Amino acid sequence: MAIDLTKFVVRFVEEARDHLNRINDGLAALDTGSADGESINSIFRSAHTIKGSSRMLKLLSITETAHKLEDVLGAMREGKLPYSPALGQLLYQAGDAISALVDALAEANDPAALPPPDAALCAALAQAAAGEAAAPESKPEPEPAPTPAEPPPPAPPAGPATVEPKLKTAETVRVKLAKLDELIKLMGEVVSSHARMRQRLQDIHAIDRHLGEQAGGDGDGLAAIASRFHGFAQVFKDDVQAQESLMAELHDKTLLMRMLPLAIVFEPAARLVRELGRSVGKQVDCVVSGTDIELDRQMIDKLSDPIIHLIRNGIDHGIEAPETRIAAGKPPKGRLALSARQDGGWVVIDIADDGAGIPVAAIRDKAVKKGFLSPEKAAALTDPEAIDLIFLPGFSTSSIITDLSGRGVGMDVVKQCVLDDLQGVVNVETRPGAGTTFSLRLPLSLAVMRVLLVEAAGLPFGFTSQHVSELLRLPRDSLMRVAERDAVIIRNEFVPVVPLAELLDIPPVQSRGRPASQLGMLLVVLRVRHQKIAVQVDELLDERDMVIKPLPEHLRKLPLVSGMVTTGRNELVSVLHAPALLDAAQRLRGQAGGSRSEGEAGVSRFKVLVVDDSLNTREIEKDVLEAYGYQVTLAEDGLDGYRKAMDGDFDAVLTDVEMPNLDGFSLTARLRQEERYKDRPIVIITSREKEEDKRRGVQVGADAYIVKGDFDQNNLVDTLRALLG
Repeated sequence: MAIDLTKFVVRFVEEARDHLNRINDGLAALDTGSADGESINSIFRSAHTIKGSSRMLKLLSITETAHKLEDVLGAMREGKLPYSPALGQLLYQAGDAISALVDALAEANDPAALPPPDAALCAALAQAAAGEAAAPESKPEPEPAPTPAEPPPPAPPAGPATVEPKLKTAETVRVKLAKLDELIKLMGEVVSSHARMRQRLQDIHAIDRHLGEQAGGDGDGLAAIASRFHGFAQVFKDDVQAQESLMAELHDKTLLMRMLPLAIVFEPAARLVRELGRSVGKQVDCVVSGTDIELDRQMIDKLSDPIIHLIRNGIDHGIEAPETRIAAGKPPKGRLALSARQDGGWVVIDIADDGAGIPVAAIRDKAVKKGFLSPEKAAALTDPEAIDLIFLPGFSTSSIITDLSGRGVGMDVVKQCVLDDLQGVVNVETRPGAGTTFSLRLPLSLAVMRVLLVEAAGLPFGFTSQHVSELLRLPRDSLMRVAERDAVIIRNEFVPVVPLAELLDIPPVQSRGRPASQLGMLLVVLRVRHQKIAVQVDELLDERDMVIKPLPEHLRKLPLVSGMVTTGRNELVSVLHAPALLDAAQRLRGQAGGSRSEGEAGVSRFKVLVVDDSLNTREIEKDVLEAYGYQVTLAEDGLDGYRKAMDGDFDAVLTDVEMPNLDGFSLTARLRQEERYKDRPIVIITSREKEEDKRRGVQVGADAYIVKGDFDQNNLVDTLRALLG
């Protein structure tokens, strides 16, 4: 089915103008000397996005000019081309040329009507990118054509009176997006103001309870007043609930007016995939599903960049050349699938290819060559941690720079857009030789989000729900000290515990209410990709849908705060950014890890394989063992553990029981059948503490059985020392 790309032209024009404004702002900063490296990165990304979006719509004049502009900015970003006033003038001319082409497109609404690119300008940009700066010759402005005189209006027809036409009512009306945005913004203010009414209701209930207590022994008069006030409180409660229901329905219907189907982003994908595939000599089919799933227009507008980048990544890095696929027993034609599905109040978008998978070893090597990591740190990374390196700015595993990839742009845009701008989550699943899937989990709208309000050190804070795994209260004696940090066991997994006040560097205050020893620990478990952290807070204040307001311009670079919400008492509450909190917790862990004494590390160089499907548990056990000098390799499940055991030669194996693909009992039994591991120590570490489980461990050949609830790092090390001799 042919796809009508003209319906996407209006949207492209709007986005291109936004990017052109950013380019002009960045060039102005370069002129005044106030620009930094991120300023050049920003205008480079804008030129890159205009190029990619225009190519998708066959706007070749814009594509060519933006491509040449991108080349110059790329040379500047890499430090190969210094900025000068003459170069700035050339860059301004390039921006003006693109702007003129965009204006012409907006007026004609027809890609075929675009004039060709300015050849002199493109040549000058190419020379500048190569270090041979030159300015295009200025062209004389053409004289305007004379305006023809307008013909006189036609005379009214003579004759009998004409039949009056019937009015036809339209089923739709066109509303400017700015007006719709204003309406939704106003609706958000109504939602925020309603929180104050809910607070007044709580105040009334408090007064009602107080009156009831006083009326008990104070005569009939006060009792009558208390009774009437109680009736008023009940009626007011009903009114608030009725208004809340109506307001919620009104807000939902208002948001629906701005919802658009993902077809706007997905439909051009098949053509884009075919064209990009041909440009690199690959045959690729595109399969699209879930185009009827709807998202807020705000989300749709920001999704274009990450999806284009992920499509390019799948074609250039993922899907192999036809001859390579045939040699690997695959069909010569690759497959890239875009799909969307709704998951409660969230939408999950998958971009999956059937290519070679992400080359984790190549990522480690590139990270070392680019100076991101030392060889030792790169070797110590787990596979998920290594894969996360692709989201660093300027990181690329491509061996050659082309107009498609290798410029170090794209994946950092994906992470920044999805995590920071769209308040979503990015997950990556890859299998060697079988392909890679990028999953974007996004809220339906940014206008209202579910927020958990908590208190820490006397101050309120919020968490958006997409990163909150669970909320639980545990006794304080469940806290254990492992690898220089506090942790608890939650469903067979070690989860580090950090007080929120400590993470935010807030001085502790006296907790209100009951003593902390009676309350236990209130933990908010945050999850970002494969990692978890339990943030200890003092109180749970509320949980409901709230309007998140952006930070003022001068505060938008605060990494820990993603926005603000307003409570019923007109308090401004910071909404914390979970990924940044996790980074802060890792930095704290690194500082704690640096305090180990030299004597504690020992001199053992035994090689140990740690197998557990929990990243947190693997990391904790790794830290413990490395502190005592063991060389540690990690495996993420039983099957991965078996493969690594076969590929390597380990002195001991530590394994969990409950894991996908191959459980710990089966892994132990399978290893005992191998001559190499017939007598090597195998230690089972699990939360299963029943006697039949321990007997099963003995039956399959385990040498030791450690229950996670009784876990002690000295016990683990002493057990290994006894088994290894």
